[in-house]
Amino acid sequence: MHDWDFTPPPPSPLGDHDVALVGNRLVGKRVALLLSGGIACIKTPMLARALRRQGAEVVAFASDEALRYVTEDALAWCTDRPIVKHLTAQAEHLSDRSPFDAYLVAPATYNTINKLRYGIADSVVTSVLASALGRMERGQAAVLVAPTMHGTMHTAILTESLRWLDAHGVRVIPPRMQNGKHNLPDEELLVAEVCRATSTSKLKGQPILVTGGPTPVPIDNVRRIVNRFTGRLGYEIAMELHLRGADVQFVIGGASLRPPEWLPHTRASTYDEYLAAVMTRLAERPTRCGIFSAAVADYRPDKVAPGKIPSGGALKELRFVETKKVIEEVRRAHPGLFMVTFKYQEGISHEALIELARERVRRGDRLVVANRGEETGPHGEQVAHFVTAAKDTQRVVGKREIACALADQLESSLGKA
Repeated sequence: MHDWDFTPPPPSPLGDHDVALVGNRLVGKRVALLLSGGIACIKTPMLARALRRQGAEVVAFASDEALRYVTEDALAWCTDRPIVKHLTAQAEHLSDRSPFDAYLVAPATYNTINKLRYGIADSVVTSVLASALGRMERGQAAVLVAPTMHGTMHTAILTESLRWLDAHGVRVIPPRMQNGKHNLPDEELLVAEVCRATSTSKLKGQPILVTGGPTPVPIDNVRRIVNRFTGRLGYEIAMELHLRGADVQFVIGGASLRPPEWLPHTRASTYDEYLAAVMTRLAERPTRCGIFSAAVADYRPDKVAPGKIPSGGALKELRFVETKKVIEEVRRAHPGLFMVTFKYQEGISHEALIELARERVRRGDRLVVANRGEETGPHGEQVAHFVTAAKDTQRVVGKREIACALADQLESSLGKA
């Protein structure tokens, strides 16, 4: 990558204005992207493309002030639609012929937020928002605002407006705080908020615990015993459920995987922290479902040495004791929890793996995700088999595909429950 031999790029099936889809959570959804006059408008063309990468149709509405910071051509290119900067006889602010599923005000300035709260409709953006609030009140659309402004403009007036909007159903997206300002959040967060707001999933609002990653056990203050699992599958599951609108709490062990701050999560650097985090989260509030994909340590040293053990000597002979089985602790403390557990094996047949999973189902687990180290997809992907009380099993290839299939299963099962 340090040198280029000046060859042209390979051909692509995408057109000039097309985007490569990374998901389908906004397919069939229309999003009105409303720009009020702030410097953060320079980021909105990339935000429009990020929304389109989830399948959304995006139409930009821009005030005259907004167009001081971003060009019409940039917005039209990135939305692949003409922008709306003035209202005409087509009544663009009403959008009756092609209604919007979501209205995202990004950036939302001090002026626009306070006008929205007090019902002032004196521009293209505020007129669209007047209609948007009416659709929101009828359950026909979601309205989201992303406040961006200098910290000195965060007055009692603004606070009152934000609280009023929040209390009346508008999603106020927390800004990124930096250098004394409310900055526009990252595109990934804004897209996630639109996905959650427009989700029609039966999992929306459902409290779900997800675990993932290894749970290291310390030998001394320096050394730990840990397995090779990263928590990537647990992350994919937590993210999929979060984007469908579930109230997710993700407990992630180890240190290699870093979820974004906006995905609710707790880090557990050791087995003890992991056990405490799981039991605390389940005790704090009623939880519909627990998904236990973490690769939990089975054994730990009987003693943890203070400081650092010198090389050799005591390190040559370590005594181990069994750890508590976390899922057994959970079963005893929360017998009504809908439990999804994972079973990983090597060196056994497929039939033996499925039988081990069925044994767990007989003990009360509602879904067991089973896989063998020897079985991979055509490109080395993880292969999982979903085992339930039903006779047939489901085979899924790929971590993201496993996460989506699991969410589909939960929509069916928890919806019935």
